[in-house]
Amino acid sequence: MGTPKADRNLLGLTRAELEEVAQACGQPRYRAGQIFHAIYARRQTDFISLTDLDKPFRMFLSDRYLVRYPEIRQQVVSCDGAIRYVLALEDGRTVEAVYMPEVGRATLCISSQVGCAVDCRFCFTGLLGLVRNLTAGEIIGQVLALTQAQDLPLRYRLNVVFMGMGEPLLNLGQVMKAVKLLADPRGVGIPLRRITISTSGIVPRIQELGREPNRPKLAMSLNASTNEQRTALMPVNHKYPLEELLEVCQAYPLRPREHLTFEYVLLDGINDSDLDAARVAALLRGIRAKVNLIPYNPGTELPFRPSPLERVLAFQQVLMERHVPTFIRISRGRDVMAACGQLKLADVQSASRSLRLPETRPLERFLSAGTVVYSREWTRGRQYSGHAEDPPQLTPNFMDQTAARHMGQA
Repeated sequence: MGTPKADRNLLGLTRAELEEVAQACGQPRYRAGQIFHAIYARRQTDFISLTDLDKPFRMFLSDRYLVRYPEIRQQVVSCDGAIRYVLALEDGRTVEAVYMPEVGRATLCISSQVGCAVDCRFCFTGLLGLVRNLTAGEIIGQVLALTQAQDLPLRYRLNVVFMGMGEPLLNLGQVMKAVKLLADPRGVGIPLRRITISTSGIVPRIQELGREPNRPKLAMSLNASTNEQRTALMPVNHKYPLEELLEVCQAYPLRPREHLTFEYVLLDGINDSDLDAARVAALLRGIRAKVNLIPYNPGTELPFRPSPLERVLAFQQVLMERHVPTFIRISRGRDVMAACGQLKLADVQSASRSLRLPETRPLERFLSAGTVVYSREWTRGRQYSGHAEDPPQLTPNFMDQTAARHMGQA
């Protein structure tokens, strides 16, 4: 008889599931804790190197099991330091994730599905349709693959956002399994307050998530001020109109000082008027909410345009005057199609070459207007909103300097 082939990937298994593996191997249950710590906390993928296990058990594990991350097939570095990764799964399907470095920390934008069924009209990923859900192992594997590729130290300060490919709440079971693995202090150890799930508004799953005792932060993709407008942009609104979405948001349990985030992609001439802003403020009345305004990130096959900077600032002003905390989120990785709404399985280098971006980053115009922008890559982690006496000291080439530093060129 030949040696058994290692063909079961342990990545994505919980401690309880690893206990079953240990017992099936004739080992005591406590071995599961050692394996769990090795896989998730120490990020080890070679059982032979687990010297706290006896050698026969290590050999047994190596013969039958493996720990394999999604394979990085392609990576492209943006001028702002963000890196877009294409990762291959074991069945040959691919997903995309984005690494966004900051000073002393990083944000990882990861996928929950191959493709997406929600089909938001302004989102590049929606052109794919849904191929399949990801497993918890494939989800957490994106985090571990990117941290390994970046050679980040253990316990590096990470934020994880489920804002890549897919609708996370349509894969809630596997997403929450991955979230719990990421947040386990005996494993990867990312606090729940630094993990965010973004949804298009799947009402029953929002309610289900709200019943979770240990849950991450939640962000709603709003993007419109009326049902007619939202249905045209987001077909999911047919099934879960604004009234139902906002009702469940009103009832959503929040921790002290926690807010529901509402994301609003600004599309030139479509949803960016002062009237739209006033209607959004009215919709959110009574909800402990904050709004992230996202200037649209164009895709090569989509007809929309980003709102002019003056319109973005005016929209923010209307909301702020109505006491809605409102921040402008400048997406990173736009030049390599890595920004919000741009992920799609494509040749990222050719996509970035064919994409002509309108100018949306004149920092001096933000500063001269006296408006302070919430943007972590610009403010180095400090949060501002509205007008302030002490604006951050930004320069027009700050982003270029940051990108160069992260790429080892400065």
